[in-house]
Amino acid sequence: MTLDTGEFIRRFLLHVLPTGFHRIRHYGLLANPVRRANLAKIRTLLNVTPKFSSSPHESAVVGQPTFICRHCGAPMLIIDILTRTVPIRAPPKAGQR
Repeated sequence: MTLDTGEFIRRFLLHVLPTGFHRIRHYGLLANPVRRANLAKIRTLLNVTPKFSSSPHESAVVGQPTFICRHCGAPMLIIDILTRTVPIRAPPKAGQR
């Protein structure tokens, strides 16, 4: 595929943002970090109660533990969650150590 210079620059700059900016697609009413809170707020504003379907298939899935051991099949319990202490960075450049 060959592109004119202007079209190449336009497409390239679609992927570049200044420092401190975030892509707009990460935000909105249904963005993942705030989805539950926004849906609850929308339901209260519209005076709508959430509808839960109770099919036999869904009730069987809810009763199962989240993590199951591959070796023995026993449920695994989360006892601690380790947080990242060092920020992710690029691999070292060639010649640096």
